[in-house]
Formats: sequence, structure tokens, C-alpha cells
Amino acid sequence: MRIVVLGAGICGLAAGTMLARDGHEVTLVERDRAPVPDSIEAAWEAWARAGVTQFRQAHYLQPRGRAVLEEELPDVAAALAAAGALRFDVLSVMPPTIDDRAARPGDERFTTLIARRPILEYVLGRAAESQAGLDVRRGVGVTGLVSQTYGGVPHICGVDLDDGDRLAADLVVDAMGRRSPMAAWVSEIAGRAVYEESEDSGFLYYTRFFRSRGAGVPAYRSAPVTALGTFSILVVPGDNETWSVTLYASAGDRPMKRVRDLARWKAVVAACPAHAHWLDGEPLTEILPLGGVVDRIRRLVVGGRPLVSGVVLLADAWACTNPSSGRGMALGWVHAALLRDLAREGAAEPRQFALDWDALTEHRLTPWYRDTVAEDRARLREIDALRNGATLDGGVAAAGAPSASDLRAAAAGALPAAILHDPDLFRAFIEIRSCVTTRDEVLARPGLAERIVAVAAEHERRPPPGPDRDQLLALLG
Repeated sequence: MRIVVLGAGICGLAAGTMLARDGHEVTLVERDRAPVPDSIEAAWEAWARAGVTQFRQAHYLQPRGRAVLEEELPDVAAALAAAGALRFDVLSVMPPTIDDRAARPGDERFTTLIARRPILEYVLGRAAESQAGLDVRRGVGVTGLVSQTYGGVPHICGVDLDDGDRLAADLVVDAMGRRSPMAAWVSEIAGRAVYEESEDSGFLYYTRFFRSRGAGVPAYRSAPVTALGTFSILVVPGDNETWSVTLYASAGDRPMKRVRDLARWKAVVAACPAHAHWLDGEPLTEILPLGGVVDRIRRLVVGGRPLVSGVVLLADAWACTNPSSGRGMALGWVHAALLRDLAREGAAEPRQFALDWDALTEHRLTPWYRDTVAEDRARLREIDALRNGATLDGGVAAAGAPSASDLRAAAAGALPAAILHDPDLFRAFIEIRSCVTTRDEVLARPGLAERIVAVAAEHERRPPPGPDRDQLLALLG
């Protein structure tokens, strides 16, 4: 097949490389002009990627993504490790309240490779540009789609570029990310709107990067993502003894916007006993804010009929969510491997290919999107309740506690408390976090929901140490 991939980000590069290695003739088009730098240092310091808003924000590759990379692109995984990526075992953050720390079969599922986003893209970009059958064109934008009618459905058979060229294609892959214009292009051609659900994720992020002063990456004294009342802290280790610390909170919490000021940001982190030591590094950046992030999902099949054929939505162009969950890269690479597999099966009739891709995405990827949106909404409800005077009940705002009449919902609510005391429940939790198994699949295991509720009931869950709301407001001035 002649395949055109739009967007040379993390997922576009992976998809293009997988498809080319499967024998397809692939052209990868990227609007940003800057070439892949010559070194890791240049990638971090100087690579201009205006098309990727979150290029220098915190990034975490979930273990499922590491597994896909090592299986599908093992040489890229090796190159990433050689570039200084940290091999990180999620089990290393097992709470100290768990006594049984013996290894279990399958624990290897919980290891990952972590690097800063520019270094990840640097490694993938170098691999893509040396790949036979893959033509990477940088500094070229797409102005629109070329279509014809096939089987009564508009069929995308190419793209027009802003340099005047036209690329013919049997398949166009939209890997242009969160800001992709594909929905508007398809709607104009089809005469009908693309199916879309969209809502602001409701969070603002304030990140700073650090490098070790010689003592190595600090040890975790709390979970990588820790909810501390009305704000959360995300700490992500990276390549070459670097790490990032992110404060994030509800976009509607006006006082928290003051942490954009460096002194206030440092004061809040320093007031958190399990996190203050992460400040003991050489700062690499000032405070990097990020806002306006949406939870959004799109489909090109509406009412059982494809709006168009010949084009597929991949990764963030299909669905994007709150980045603090760290699921984007891992699920994007899962998506890319699924596309490679579907293309490998043969040149299905275009309309059927569109239906098959939609069904595959709905079955394998959409549950993860739904889980993430549900988590975002629950956390925002908790923050709003706390800001309005609610108190924490076992670490969860009483106003947002799930109904005990629904065992599955009760187990989901009790899981954060139960994992502090049970090694197998901790593993079940990180299966979900690591994108190995969906929450619904985990909670459906025989007897597991009952066990979660019982373990949680035996222990009082105390919130992580940190400032309460009044203390936080004082720190923010």
C-alpha cells in the first residue's frame, strides 16, 4: 500500500516505521521545519517543535508502551536505552505499609523506559529517517485532502501539500495530534459532521525540570501521582538523571494559578514532606505552564456508516485526554501496532477497512478513554467539594464517595485505600495505571471487588502529608 502519515510526532514516527518495515511505501509529512538534531543535548535545548504544545512538558511512558516498543521496534528500544533512558520498575514505589514484597510471576510487566519527550522523539526520528521504504518530509504542511467517490462513499486518495505537491495514497493516517484539522476536512467532504465528544479536562499544569547534582535521581517517598487535597503532584524521572515535578489543579481554582510564580511553586512543593527532596537538583527550566487541555474523542463512522474511506485517525488525533495519566504514548503505540496488523491482513475494500478500523479502535482503545475521563471528572468533583468545605473521608471527599450498593463502584472507590496494605491489590491497581488491563476487566475478576472493599474497611486511610487548604492559600499569598 501507498500510505501517507501526517505528523512526525511520537506516534506518527512509530506508525510510519512499523508500516514501512511491513513492506508498505510510506511518506511521512511534518509541518515543523526543524530537522532531527545531532545530539541529545541539542534535542533538549534547541529543537523547535511549535506543532507540539506539550513538547517540553512532563512525559511518562507507561509499561504497556515499553512492551509494545520492545516487541515491535526492539532496535529503537535499545537506542532509547543507549541514549540514557531510565529503566524504571513501578513496583519500586510499592507502599512501605505492605510487608509481603516477594516477587510474583509476571512482575516484568511493570517495568518501563522513561525519557524526556524531546529525547524520545530524537531517537524515534533518527530511526525513521534511516528506515528503508519511509520518506520523511519535514517543513511541509498539508492544505487539504484529495477525494473521489468509491462505493457511494467519498474516498480519500491523497493529500495536497503547501509546496504545491500532491501525494497519492491508498491510505492516509492522521497522526497530527490534538490540534489536527482532519475533522473539518472530512466534514467538508462528507457533508456531515464527524462524531465528536469534547470537554475541557479541567486542569492546569505547572512543571519544572531538574538534573541531578551528582547524587542520582531522588527516591520516591510517595506515589508518582499524589492527590493532596485540592491539588496534585506528579513526579516523573527521565533520561540521564533528569526528572520533572508538576503541580496541577482545577482550572477553576484561581488561587492555584499563582504557582506560575517560581517562589510560590517552590514553597508549595517544599511544604509537602514526601516531595520536597525532589527540589534538590539543578533546575533545567523555569515554570512551564500548560492549560486548555481537552478530553476529546472522534469517530469517522456515524450511525454504522463511514463518512469517508481511505483515512484513519491515530492516537491523539483520534482521542486525547488529561496528560497526567500518562497514557497517550503507550496507547498511541498500541494503536499504531493495531493499524499495522490491519494493513497486513490485505487490501480490504475501502469502506470495510474503515468499518474494521472503527470497530477495532472502539473495542481495544475506547475503554481506556472512558476510564480516563471518568477519573478526571471524579477528581474534579473531589476538588470542588474540598474547596467548598467538604472534609476527607478516608482520603476521599465525602461528597464524592461512591454508593456502597454498587459493589463495583464501591471497589473502585476503595481501591486507593486497599492497595496500601495488599501486594496483589497493589499489582491490580498498577495493571490499570500501566495500561496493561482496563479497570472494568480488573474489577470483574471473581472475588476481587469484595476483597478490595474488605481490605479497605480494615484500615483507616490517611491522606498524604501536605498543606491543608488554609495552609495552601497562605503559601500562595
